[in-house]
Amino acid sequence: MRVEVLKRDAEIRYWQQVANGGNPDTLRTDLNNKLQKLDQDFAFIAECNEGGEFMAPEKIERLAEIADYTWTRTLDDRLGISWEESQRKQRAPETTLPTEENLLADKVEHIIERNESDKMAEDNAWGFRMDVPEYKYNRGELYNLGIERGTLTAEERFKINDHIVQTIIMLENLPYPKHLTEVPAIAGSHHEKMDGTGYPKRLTGNEMPVTARIMALADIFEALTASDRPYKKAKTLSEAIRIMSFMVKDKECARNNILKQPSLNNEISPLN
Repeated sequence: MRVEVLKRDAEIRYWQQVANGGNPDTLRTDLNNKLQKLDQDFAFIAECNEGGEFMAPEKIERLAEIADYTWTRTLDDRLGISWEESQRKQRAPETTLPTEENLLADKVEHIIERNESDKMAEDNAWGFRMDVPEYKYNRGELYNLGIERGTLTAEERFKINDHIVQTIIMLENLPYPKHLTEVPAIAGSHHEKMDGTGYPKRLTGNEMPVTARIMALADIFEALTASDRPYKKAKTLSEAIRIMSFMVKDKECARNNILKQPSLNNEISPLN
């Protein structure tokens, strides 16, 4: 809607300049160029919003340039919002209307603080070793549009990763017969990586049972190829294998160490 406002403003300026004696043909050419540029800028913002594997530095620079466009707001943006959002808006002084605002911005009301109950002690009883973002959520527009890799902010990723934390906490509180005692370790390690950069305990390959490595491999493959995710299109088999091969080279993926287990070669070989 902000881009639509800028387009209408450009058309209004055109007619004002024509009324003041400006050359209609020259002004029309300028107007068409401005409208085309705004359409291209909006398409670029939309592309950034969809996200991808990588966000190149030149794209982030272009995003910052577009964000510097200004538009005029004449309505009070503190009306008709929730109590919680209203509280966040109180952090910034109220502006006098009308006011000029950037097309895109990171504002103080975009920050949602993390409560004490949402924090994780370093000496927690389960041995979790996870970087806890300062804020619970950051809904800043530039912050979210300029994610360099993938589509998740650090805050969103931490929240998503919490599912494995809850899995371990629940499973470790259950009694198991002897042959199922490794269930918490198997289920709780499928997001760990061979190089120790996974979560929630940053285990290395040697600290993970073979069954957990198999679970991690299957989980990555399923996540890449699943067709029921509303936020992304499923990868093809060849795309998934290519991505996983890169992970193997970066020593993130469990595949190489699984293949070192002779008894498992037959089960894993179709993924070669």
